[in-house]
Amino acid sequence: MRKSHPIRRVVLAGAATVSGIVLLLSLKPASDPGSAQAAGVGAPPAASAQGGAQAAGSGTVTGEAAQTQYGAVQVRLTVSNGKITRAEAVQAPKGGQSDRITANAVPKLNQAVVAAQGADIDAVSGATYTSAGYKESLQSAIDKAKAAGGSSQGSGSQGSGSEGSGSQGSGAAQAKTVTGSVAQTQYGAVQVRITVSGGKITQAETVQAPKGGQSDRITANAVPKLNQAAVTAGSADIDAVSGATYTSAGYKESLQSALDQAGG
Repeated sequence: MRKSHPIRRVVLAGAATVSGIVLLLSLKPASDPGSAQAAGVGAPPAASAQGGAQAAGSGTVTGEAAQTQYGAVQVRLTVSNGKITRAEAVQAPKGGQSDRITANAVPKLNQAVVAAQGADIDAVSGATYTSAGYKESLQSAIDKAKAAGGSSQGSGSQGSGSEGSGSQGSGAAQAKTVTGSVAQTQYGAVQVRITVSGGKITQAETVQAPKGGQSDRITANAVPKLNQAAVTAGSADIDAVSGATYTSAGYKESLQSALDQAGG
């Protein structure tokens, strides 16, 4: 029996060694990076996916005025959820031959911006300087829209502790644009579009106005004044522009129609 003890010890020692190895192998996967990611530890990819939404934004931005050989050009953009929904020229060359060139080029440039969703648009033939100034102001507006979109996203990620960011969000959500009915005048149709935010007119523009011959000069003089008066008054109770009685009357009629649609 004494001779069998050494063999028994060897067998027991071997069994203990095998058990230890098995135990170590069973513990190893807990420290394996692959199993840690499978358990949900690898969160950084999800965080980076959220960061890609910072380009989204909504609101109206106006680019810097670009000076050209024939006058200033300034572009205003309306952006919704990161997309350009409308482009317009707040300023454009006017007077003499510039009235005809502007009337032809600006609508085409506005349409091209919405289609391209950026400043990579072609110049309009016969309006080289106006097109160049338009694109310069357009790029400025796009840069502002991107900056505004990034800052609003940043304040939102900080939580609900900022009252300022919350009020801005609700204001943007309430802003809407409405177009009044067409008002027929002795010299042509007049139609007004307004943007309303927080119950106030923040922007007014003419979609249609009398044109051709002497009407071009009258419209170029009267419309900017009427637009400004509508924003200042916040209603259709504005004075007629001297020398543009019919245009002013048509403007006020279409403006009131737009206000009615906006809810007063």
